[in-house]
Amino acid sequence: MCIKIVQEYERAVIFRLGRVLPGGAKGPGMFFILPCLDDFKKVDLRTVANDVPPQEILTKDSVTVAVDAVIYSSIYDPTMSVINVENADASTRLLAATTLRNVLGTKNMSEILSDRDSIAQEMKSLLDQATDPWGIRVERVEIKDVRLPMQLQRAMAAEAEASREARAKVIAAEGEQHASRALKEAADIMASSPAAIQLRYLQTLSTIASEKNSTIIFPLPIDMLAAFAKK
Repeated sequence: MCIKIVQEYERAVIFRLGRVLPGGAKGPGMFFILPCLDDFKKVDLRTVANDVPPQEILTKDSVTVAVDAVIYSSIYDPTMSVINVENADASTRLLAATTLRNVLGTKNMSEILSDRDSIAQEMKSLLDQATDPWGIRVERVEIKDVRLPMQLQRAMAAEAEASREARAKVIAAEGEQHASRALKEAADIMASSPAAIQLRYLQTLSTIASEKNSTIIFPLPIDMLAAFAKK
């Protein structure tokens, strides 16, 4: 009888004469095997991050995008992960790549750019369901990057710039409209009140007088000139 040890995050699936030993996986800690009769395979229960290579995907609106993602998964049933799939990590990674293409192929480009969280959640649900017979739990899916063709990037940048310029013109036009309305209201008030015109006249003279080295010429009011003309 041989003594074997597995770590806290590991389990050992024991085979005796080719059959899985009843009682489930062993560990953590020490366990015994029979030489020449038993064989065992260690299974790591820690969460694994699997990078999905960039996938060239044709979207629903016929735009080619390159998308890469990362899948976080862990093994919850060591025995199933050994007897039901040859390589749990590699199989999960390949399945994630095909699922990514299938899911994004049903989306428009705008949806892919704006709804990453919902797409990741949809992928997680599909992957978790598919890997359940393997004893694997998909914990999280992240869309890392979405790359558009350079020509499309330039077109989108030009569209955004045109939109900003149009918005700036609208804001400037609205400002001129408000200023014109304010000037008209001020002109109406002055036209209806001669005292307001005189007050504005005095304010202008005061502003000019506050400047250094200024020579002020006071024009005679029209009514005074009219009085001299009568004489």
